[in-house]
Amino acid sequence: METQSIIALGIFIIAYGIIISERIHRTIIAMLGGLAMVMAGVLDQETAIHHVDFNTIGLLIGMMVIVSIMSRTGLFSFMAVWLAKLVKGNPLYIFIVLNLFTAAASAFLDNVTTVLLVVPVTISIARQLDIKPLPFLISLILSSNIGGTATMIGDPPNIMIGSSVEELTFLSFIENLGFICFLILIVTIAIFSILYRKQLRTTEQKKSELLKKNALDEIEDPVLLKKSLAVTALTITGFFAHQFIHIETATIALAGAFFLLLLAGREHLNAALEKIEWTTLFFFVGLFIMVGGLVETGWISMLADKAMELTGGEMKPTTLLILWMSAIVSAFVDNIPFVATMIPMIKEMGNMGITNLEPLWWALSLGACLGGNGTLVGASANLVVAGLAAAEGHKITFIDYLKVGFPLMILSIVIATVYLYFSYLV
Repeated sequence: METQSIIALGIFIIAYGIIISERIHRTIIAMLGGLAMVMAGVLDQETAIHHVDFNTIGLLIGMMVIVSIMSRTGLFSFMAVWLAKLVKGNPLYIFIVLNLFTAAASAFLDNVTTVLLVVPVTISIARQLDIKPLPFLISLILSSNIGGTATMIGDPPNIMIGSSVEELTFLSFIENLGFICFLILIVTIAIFSILYRKQLRTTEQKKSELLKKNALDEIEDPVLLKKSLAVTALTITGFFAHQFIHIETATIALAGAFFLLLLAGREHLNAALEKIEWTTLFFFVGLFIMVGGLVETGWISMLADKAMELTGGEMKPTTLLILWMSAIVSAFVDNIPFVATMIPMIKEMGNMGITNLEPLWWALSLGACLGGNGTLVGASANLVVAGLAAAEGHKITFIDYLKVGFPLMILSIVIATVYLYFSYLV
């Protein structure tokens, strides 16, 4: 087992180093890394497949199909023109509105669904105003993850925590995390607005051309649009209700996708399936298996155990350590297996004399969800946005994102530290 542990860590570090260097496409390296875990005997094939989160994969496929069909109706161009006219074509105001909307939507949908819907609109606006979309896209990643932190259904770690701890209700997540997430969002948008202010400009001519357009003229297929909106509404309703009807979000998304394909007709089938971001999906598969290798060889649980030993089980240092450890780890590896490891450990602390575990749960939630903003591979939404951008010819590199995302992630955790300390630990 010791040899396998060293092999697993070696494979992960080498693969991650190559991903960061971007000399080879990250999907190829992630898949080779995952396959290396199996071929080296760290995982058998069945265990490797078990570590692939098919709920995430299925959700992505379903929503990609729905968004693909919806894009053929002209809806995204309509929304781009309507939004631009609402704020009189000002790129800065458009930037602020898009980020606020993305955060709000991510709180009540999952953040992956939100970016799949918002990114096409964003790219359409940038194209019509002749400005670079990358400032928009990078900021949308952070806004989606911040918004998703505010509720129990916005991000997978919160879903896992909420379903494992009976006393943490949907409303308690909003009451305890809503304010701090809103504060972090405002600070983040303000910094982005200053950082990218020179790039958020366009000519008066481009503004005038956009404002002259009639948004309704952008709709190309009204009948298909009505079908798409109806199915999307049903799918989103299913997301809200999934914890009550006990049907996973992947099943709901795939049901919506194939029902829409049935309504749309066979002429849309091939085009919709071709729009699925297979490179993003295979990257997830490889990453899940590589992290699974670390889980199976005990690296993740060992990290958590050692961290707990440092605090001696005292409330203040334990809460802050969980927050910062969750953030740093979640920036570099998928937060789902890490949270899955931490949940039983925090529960066990209740048997070690800590009577109020609530601050620990909020620390885990804030750290795991906000930490995903640290790197391009830190959260599902990050990779989905990068994949959609690349398909439109706009590459978000690992390093370019790291320069912006990691410092802002650290700032958000600093703000969260102050909030947790004065709200629960004084």
